[in-house]
Amino acid sequence: METATKPNHIGRKISRIRELRGMKQEALAAELGMSQQSVSHLEQSESIDDDKLEKVAKALGVTKEGIKNFSEESIFHNINNFNDNSINNGPLNNFHCTFNPLDKVVELYERLVEAEKEKVKYLEELLKRK
Repeated sequence: METATKPNHIGRKISRIRELRGMKQEALAAELGMSQQSVSHLEQSESIDDDKLEKVAKALGVTKEGIKNFSEESIFHNINNFNDNSINNGPLNNFHCTFNPLDKVVELYERLVEAEKEKVKYLEELLKRK
């Protein structure tokens, strides 16, 4: 059984990266100083010259090599590995409180009591004036 290899379609990669970045064709067109139709044509192109690819990469916030080597499989692989590492021992594993929540409750309660004492004092002064 023979499997057909997919061509390295740069336009589709640009389109997918743009979509993943949450960018519309109009926004990319504005960044590149071209029309939305030109971006659409660009995304249908199988290959693009290096100068234009460099400009597109800059507008998308990625490198030229990032576009050339882009594959959705690698993105999902990286995301899964990132999530797995974050949950187990990564830098984002900060689910532990760095303070005692009861201390914060007591602090808030003390501030509320102090505010009430100030109100009572103010009201007593108003009553003394009358």
